[in-house]
Amino acid sequence: MSSHTESRFAADVYGERLERAVELMRAAHLDALLITPGPDLRYLIGSSAQSFERLTCLVIPADGATPSVVIPKLELAALAGSAAGELGLSVLDWVDGVDPYQVVKSTLHAGSRIAVADAMPALHLIPLATSFSGLPVSATPVLRDLRMIKDAAEIDALRRAGAAIDRVHARMGEFLRAGRTEAQVAADITDAIVAEGHTGAEFVIVGSGPHGADPHHMVSDRVIEAGDVVVVDIGGPVDPGYFSDSTRTYVLGDPAPETAERCAVLEQAQAAAVAAARPGVTAESVDAAARDLLREAGFGDAFVHRTGHGIGLSVHEEPYIVAGNDLVLRPGMAFSIEPGIYFRGAWGARIEDIVIVTDDGCESVNARPHGLTVL
Repeated sequence: MSSHTESRFAADVYGERLERAVELMRAAHLDALLITPGPDLRYLIGSSAQSFERLTCLVIPADGATPSVVIPKLELAALAGSAAGELGLSVLDWVDGVDPYQVVKSTLHAGSRIAVADAMPALHLIPLATSFSGLPVSATPVLRDLRMIKDAAEIDALRRAGAAIDRVHARMGEFLRAGRTEAQVAADITDAIVAEGHTGAEFVIVGSGPHGADPHHMVSDRVIEAGDVVVVDIGGPVDPGYFSDSTRTYVLGDPAPETAERCAVLEQAQAAAVAAARPGVTAESVDAAARDLLREAGFGDAFVHRTGHGIGLSVHEEPYIVAGNDLVLRPGMAFSIEPGIYFRGAWGARIEDIVIVTDDGCESVNARPHGLTVL
C-alpha cells in the first residue's frame, strides 16, 4: 500500500485512479470527464482547490491523451500540493480576459461526448454546455463506480478515522453531565475531535431528552438533566480528507426499564444489519435486516430514515443502504449502519458504525460498545 503525505496519498494512487477512470469512460462511451473542485477532484488528483467564479477544471480524455488542468494563473498555488506535477499532467493556466471554456474545448476533439461531475456549479456548467453546443451528460456512472470501491489507501484512512472517533466517544464521561447545556458538551467534543487526530469537526449532534427524537438535531442551549437519554453523533475528516461518523446513545443515570428494553432491540437490529452486510447481497437487504427486526418489535414507525450511507471523501456518498436500492455490494464498499428509534416529545436512540465490505463479510472500523451507555 502506498504511503500518504500530509495532504494526499502518493502519486501512484492517483495515477491508478485516472487509468481506471479512462477504462470506465470508454465502457460508458464517453470521450472526456470534466471535473471541477470538490471531492471528485480530490479523489482523482489529490487537489483540495476550491471552486470560485473563475473556472478550475480537470479534463480527462478517454483516448489516452494526457489529462489537463485548466486553472486561473492566480490559483496556481492551489494546485501545488496535488499530484498533478508528479503525474505529468498538462497545466493550462489562464488570465482574466481569456475564455476558459474555450480553453477546455481546445483540449478535446470536435463533437466530444463530455460528462461532468454532479456537483459542478451551474456557473460553469452552462458556459461549458454553450461551448460544446449541447448539455453534457452526468459523470455519475464513472465517478460512482470509482469512488464506491475503496482502495487500500482509502481503507487505511477510514480505519484511522474510525479509531480516532472511537477515542472521542471513550471520553464522553468527561463531557456529558447533568447541568451542562448541549452546546457546552458539543464545544468540548469539538475540541476532542481535533485532539484525537482529526483535522476538524465536521458535525457534532448532541440530542438530549426530547431533542434526541429529532435525528438531525444539532445542539441547543437546553440543559441536560439527570435521567436524560442523549444521542451523540459525531465525525470529521482525518488526513487526507476521509471522514469518520459514529453515533452512540448515552443515559445519565439508570434508565427506565422500558427505555433499556427498547434500546436493546435497537442494538439487535444494528447487529443484524452488520451481519447481513457482505458481498453479493443488495443494499436494500441490509436495510431490511434492521428494519424488519424493528418492525416485528413494534417500532417500525419509530425508524424514520434509511439504514446507512456511503462515506469517504464525503460524509454522505454512494452506496445508500435504503429500501429500493438493488445495488449489489462488493468488497471495498464503505458505508454506515445506523438504525434509530425516535419517540416524539420523549427521547430517541441511534447506533452507528462505519463498515467496509470484505471478501466474506464486513469489517467495522468502530469498536465502542453498542448498547445504551450509562454515565
